[in-house]
Amino acid sequence: MATVRRLVIDVLKPHDPPLLEFTDQVAETESVEGVTSSLIELDQEVQNIKLTFEGKDIDFAAIEETIENLGGSVHSVDQVACGEYVVTDRRTLQDA
Repeated sequence: MATVRRLVIDVLKPHDPPLLEFTDQVAETESVEGVTSSLIELDQEVQNIKLTFEGKDIDFAAIEETIENLGGSVHSVDQVACGEYVVTDRRTLQDA
């Protein structure tokens, strides 16, 4: 199986822990070298966030377990980059 270098997931989380603390704890997951979080939507009960992970061999199961332990749930896997390096998306004529 190819090594996962970048993973972008959509997560639903409670307001507590706050986004900064949530992201910090998820970043401590083994195999994660860096993570960026973005708030997508906020309502009275939950927050919908996008998490972008990078690492040399990302362990999705460990990330999912950490998120669930923090009260969140993975809604979707939105992007995966595998292989020796991360390929940057480039716009094509079909994207216009």
